[in-house]
Amino acid sequence: MPAISSNDIKNGITIATEGGLFTIVEFQHVKPGKGGAFVRTKLRNARTGAVIERTYRADERLEQAIIDKRDMQYLYRDGSDYIFMDQDTYDQVPVTPAQLGNAANFLKETGTAMLITHNDEIIGVELPASVELVISDTEPGIQGDRVSGARKPATLETGFVVQVPLFVGPGEAIKVDTRSGEYMTRA
Repeated sequence: MPAISSNDIKNGITIATEGGLFTIVEFQHVKPGKGGAFVRTKLRNARTGAVIERTYRADERLEQAIIDKRDMQYLYRDGSDYIFMDQDTYDQVPVTPAQLGNAANFLKETGTAMLITHNDEIIGVELPASVELVISDTEPGIQGDRVSGARKPATLETGFVVQVPLFVGPGEAIKVDTRSGEYMTRA
């Protein structure tokens, strides 16, 4: 892995430390009146998403991690694994549910996702901001029940349950925010 100086860090760079892989979210170079300069950083764990703060001395050497982001197409499930296909090389890659995390709730066959890898290990998944999914099951709205903002649970084609307005019925396509898992609008 290439080594970089703490003076050369920028937002979005991923570094490898003894605690794992961290992406730099925010940094600030500080030059106090007395003493040596230092760099104050906020780091996000690439695997868990936890944010920590860390301070480095000026000119401290850090190991930069090489991260590969690839657009992959979700093909099908094979047992508990999800099978993705690289759209450039047509290689098929099995991905475990643990590696996907919450992204599995929004994947439908032929959907695309960006898989983030480090040394051929999948460390994360990026989805589009919203996806269109079809409601497979929900209770019908009751005639006359027009309470403003009322919601009911609806099961999507992926098995994920989301709260939708009363007027939305089974078989309808809706847009769901992949970051929060909330209903956005009809598709």
